[in-house]
Amino acid sequence: MTKASEQNSGDIASAALRRKALGHFLREARAHVQPQDWGLPVGSRRRTPGLRREEVAQLCSISVTWYTWIEQGRDVSISSTVCARLAKTLKLSSAERQYLFDLAECSDPEAGKAVLKPLPQGLSDCVDHIAAPAYILDRSWNVLARNAALLELFAGWPDNSDKPNLLRYIFLDPAARHLVVGWEQRARRVVAEFRADVGVHVDEPEVRALVSELQEHSEMFTQWWGRQMVTEREGGVREFNHPEQGVLVFQQFTFRLAVRNDCKLVMLLPND
Repeated sequence: MTKASEQNSGDIASAALRRKALGHFLREARAHVQPQDWGLPVGSRRRTPGLRREEVAQLCSISVTWYTWIEQGRDVSISSTVCARLAKTLKLSSAERQYLFDLAECSDPEAGKAVLKPLPQGLSDCVDHIAAPAYILDRSWNVLARNAALLELFAGWPDNSDKPNLLRYIFLDPAARHLVVGWEQRARRVVAEFRADVGVHVDEPEVRALVSELQEHSEMFTQWWGRQMVTEREGGVREFNHPEQGVLVFQQFTFRLAVRNDCKLVMLLPND
């Protein structure tokens, strides 16, 4: 068997497992929804708890046959609209809803409308206890937490800023051009990383206001933003020209926060 054939066989098997998991998840989910929750008669002939397949299909405005095929793990495509109806009908939590969309390989149309929870109490203390420079950014790259090591590396930023935001610092603070080694290359990549981060949220008021401010005050940002470049925020070597300690070299690592998927923890470990 060729490598291409092996890859194709693996993809088919993976898709079959995903469809099977989706069907099992839907069966379990409907078993936990009571008929009276949707104004349906309870009756005396129900052999199993929860909603019947026919009731789920009716509430979602889809055919019983098609819904049955989904639960059976058959090879049928499911639209994001149907997934949204299923999530509502089955009263899924936010985590369950995301799991449903992941199994169905659909994009959730409501993903950008989720209410963001505040950072857990004590998270800033966790960042403080990291020995290396570290900070937390939200989707708009506002600095939500930082430690003393970062303040030392960035000569007091972000505490000396009224609106601590990494993009504002890079493009509007003259100190960034002296501190960041290879500023132009890094700044260009940062724009592409930011575009990838905001994604479908680019039209949110806070993001639009930030982009407009940067376009008004930075020709470099305007030029690179207009090129529609997109890339993932990756780690790697980061060099800084510290005013007192000279050139410092770090390895950057970025982690998404489980408690706030729109936020990330960035750490700069000394590259000895």
